[in-house]
Amino acid sequence: MPHSSLDFTPMLNRKSVNFSDTNATPFATSGISLHSIPAVNGQQIHMGNAHLRETTETTGTCKRSNRQLRNRIQDARQSEYNCWLTGRKNKGSSWNLSLTKRLIDSSIAAIALALISPLMLCIAILIKLTSKGPVFFYQKRTGYMGRRFNMFKFRTMVNNAEALKAEIAHLNQHEDSSPDFKAKNDPRITKIGAFLRKYSLDELPQFLNVLNGDMRLVGPRPTSFCASTYEPHHLTRLAAYPGLTGIWQISGRSNIGFDGRVKLDEEYIAKQGPLSDLIILLKTPLTVIRGDGAY
Repeated sequence: MPHSSLDFTPMLNRKSVNFSDTNATPFATSGISLHSIPAVNGQQIHMGNAHLRETTETTGTCKRSNRQLRNRIQDARQSEYNCWLTGRKNKGSSWNLSLTKRLIDSSIAAIALALISPLMLCIAILIKLTSKGPVFFYQKRTGYMGRRFNMFKFRTMVNNAEALKAEIAHLNQHEDSSPDFKAKNDPRITKIGAFLRKYSLDELPQFLNVLNGDMRLVGPRPTSFCASTYEPHHLTRLAAYPGLTGIWQISGRSNIGFDGRVKLDEEYIAKQGPLSDLIILLKTPLTVIRGDGAY
C-alpha cells in the first residue's frame, strides 16, 4: 500500500462556512482557503398555505432554522416510519436514523478513505494539471430534516462555471418546473471532469461527509436547493439522512426527474433496512461502470 495520502483534517474540522449556496464554491488544496460568495435575495413563492423563500443552487439564502418546515417534514415522516428491529410503526428507530447504521457506515468510510487515498491523490494531480482552479469545492446541500451542510466533491467544471450557467439554461434536461438543473452535454465540464462524472469518481470525497455524520453510505441523494422549494409531497425524503449512493443512483440517475427521484426515495424509506442497503451497495459498482445517467 503506497504511503501517499491526502490530508483532509482541515475539511473535517471546518463545520461552519458562511457563504450562500452555489454550484461550486472552491477552496484551495493548500491551506483550504475558502472564497466567500455574496448572498442574493431570493424570490417569494407559494407552497401550500405558506409563503416560503425560494432558494436554488445559484440564488438566495436558506433560513438556518424553520420550525414550521421541520414540523411538516416530521409529519411526512410518520407515514413511512417503522422500527428496523421490531418492524413496529412509529416505535423505536428507523434503520437510516439508527446509531448502528451510523457506526457501521463511518467505519466503512474510514477504511475506504485509507484504501483509495492514493487514487484520490492521482485525481487531484490530474485536475490541477489539466485546468485552472482548485481541486475540490464545497457545495451546499440539503440533508436530514432540511439541514444544510457542506458536501465535498472533486471539481469537474471550469473555474467560472457559475457565471456561465445562465448561458446554457436552454440545455437543462429537466422540466422548467423542476428545481433540478442537469445538462447532458454541459460545455462547462472539463475533459477530466467528464471522465470523473461518468464513473462517479468526483463523489469520492463524500466519504468525509459520512465520517462527519452529515451523510450515510445509502440514502436519498442530497439536493442543492433548500427544503423551502420542496412541494409538500416531496418532504418525506428529508426524513432520512442523505446517502453517498441510493436507489436513485442504481435506477437511472440524471435520466430521472425530481418527482421520480422522490418516489424512489419514498420506496427506499418504506423498505429501509440492512438488507436493502446491502443490495444497493452491491448494485452501485455495476451501475457506475456502465455510466448510465451520469453527466
